[in-house]
Amino acid sequence: MFMTGRSRLAAARGVWRDRSGLALIEFAYALPLLLTIGLAGTEAANLALVTLRINQLAMLAADNAARVRISMDEGDVNEVMVGMRFAGSGIKFGERGRVIVSDIEPNGLIGTNGGQKITWQRCFGAKNAVSAYGAQGTGATGPALRYGVAPAGPATTEEAGTTPVDNGALIVAEVRYTYVPLVASMFMGNRELRAVQTFPVRDRASQTLTNTSGLTDAAKRLCDAAHLSAD
Repeated sequence: MFMTGRSRLAAARGVWRDRSGLALIEFAYALPLLLTIGLAGTEAANLALVTLRINQLAMLAADNAARVRISMDEGDVNEVMVGMRFAGSGIKFGERGRVIVSDIEPNGLIGTNGGQKITWQRCFGAKNAVSAYGAQGTGATGPALRYGVAPAGPATTEEAGTTPVDNGALIVAEVRYTYVPLVASMFMGNRELRAVQTFPVRDRASQTLTNTSGLTDAAKRLCDAAHLSAD
């Protein structure tokens, strides 16, 4: 079809004025930015939810261990840790986390050596982490835990420390967890989350950890490198 110069000019003006695909083009340009913002928001929301779960798991461990009455047995510890495994299965806590449960009571010493001690300590999880308050036996012969415990470690002042009541004990549950990004590491890399919860022991006459069930060392929830397990 032959077009005159005037018809060619009119066709060019029609193309220039056509806006039928403009919204689609604008959306295509904005899509990478919108997608990035959406993924970043999803990642931030997931991190907040996992942080909440970690705090809840620490509370669960401390509360359950503190509720056991009369005496604490290795079998009771196993039940607490099995509960942690199931409660944390949604975030793969067994594979990525570690819970350290410590029983703290007065060391019975006087003077400058007086303070608290870790009577027993048990752990669960495959993450290699140690307690910020020390291993089992810490404070038994000296003032390592003179003022009790604080969120970041042993308290340095009496006002900052949490201690058990007279003739009682305190359960401290520390949770460490490696957060793996949900979407991609472009927004944030792996990071360690930490939570600490304390509960007073209720109606327990003896703080000694018994083993009436006869568990072997391999079956106990010890806190050494040989017991890094997700089961």
